[in-house]
Amino acid sequence: MSLNTESKLEKILKAGHLGVTSECGPPRGSDPEGIKEKGKLIKDYVDAVNVTDNQTAMTRMSSLAACIHLKLMGVEPVLQMVTRDRNRIALQSDILGAASFDINNMLCLSGDHQSFGDCAQGQNVHDLDSMQLVQTVRHMRDEGKFLGGDDIKRPPKMFVGAAANPFADPFEIRVPRLAKKIACGAEFIQTQCIYNLDKFEEWMKRVEERGLHEKTFIMAGMTPMKSVGMAKYMKNRVPGMDVPDAIIDRLAGVPKEKQAQEGIDICVEAIQRLKEVKGVSGFHIMAIEWEEKVPEIVERSGLYPRPEV
Repeated sequence: MSLNTESKLEKILKAGHLGVTSECGPPRGSDPEGIKEKGKLIKDYVDAVNVTDNQTAMTRMSSLAACIHLKLMGVEPVLQMVTRDRNRIALQSDILGAASFDINNMLCLSGDHQSFGDCAQGQNVHDLDSMQLVQTVRHMRDEGKFLGGDDIKRPPKMFVGAAANPFADPFEIRVPRLAKKIACGAEFIQTQCIYNLDKFEEWMKRVEERGLHEKTFIMAGMTPMKSVGMAKYMKNRVPGMDVPDAIIDRLAGVPKEKQAQEGIDICVEAIQRLKEVKGVSGFHIMAIEWEEKVPEIVERSGLYPRPEV
């Protein structure tokens, strides 16, 4: 089977199309069928699929292995890699491992603190931080060298991304922090889930004022709400999340059995509004364990069919 050696996501964004990515969490076991099923559901509706790296610090199948399963079935993966669990030797090693399978997209993250997960006594590594990981991948790709200075035989061809949260406090440092990630070499940005559209649009205005939208591709993060309970939980319990009361009231205003559909409607309306915002290059649709809804969201948002490049 011939593997594609170029990032399809990069080509779509550089051609000026609105990109669409989604996300899959690997299983808490060694059976790959679950991740393959998720891949099949969303394969034709997105340009690439992020594979999370032990999200919420819960031990799962490795992101790299899950990415390989997706790649072999014709789905373009985005390898998520956190700095929490590996030192710079292991990070560089896994980057080469991914590159050996022509996995061409990578998202560099710090990772949730281990106290959130199932191994609270685990040791934090953070030998590098997420910005230094971006620099490392770019150095390996562009200079063809390891951090130690030696040459790499067949350097990795990675389209390198980072995350941004427009809603964390203090708001004033959100755009300067994005500028730092871009300066480190982040070629695309996927944001935290967006519910407060006014605040996101204000963030994008500041991004545009600094010309940062011309230096990276910004993909707006979207997560459909399943229920008013989920909305309240995200508002009150998830740090760095901004859920306006209007969304909670809207979900509470429909019968329980219709709240999931209302949540999808809210998500579609948000995408349609943000499509018009200058500097938004695409959408990252995170319907974790609700992947079967991604096709409907993409179709109704006017993002289907996906362009061929």
